[in-house]
Amino acid sequence: MTIRKRENTMRLLSALLLATTLSACSVLQGTPQPAPPVADHPQEIQRNQTQGLTKIGTVSTLERGAPSDSEAIIKAKAAAAKADFYVIVLNDETVVPGQWYAQAILYRK
Repeated sequence: MTIRKRENTMRLLSALLLATTLSACSVLQGTPQPAPPVADHPQEIQRNQTQGLTKIGTVSTLERGAPSDSEAIIKAKAAAAKADFYVIVLNDETVVPGQWYAQAILYRK
């Protein structure tokens, strides 16, 4: 009798876990938003704003300093590539303290 109860409880918990996991996936997908108007310099946008834009490439950097330093290098590389927008997909400290690796996708209107 207790084995059946335990099995039923495990089934219920498994179904609950599956339902919460699947509902959490929808939170990660943002509703598509339009990109801002094109400016004279590249603008950082979010992933849900890339609909209708043309991907022109990727850039990366390995920079000592702070995360803002690697973001500034990404912005400069986007300007050099004549991109209208960019999405930073990674900005993380490497195993070397104070060394940051960043990667971005470049877009054009």
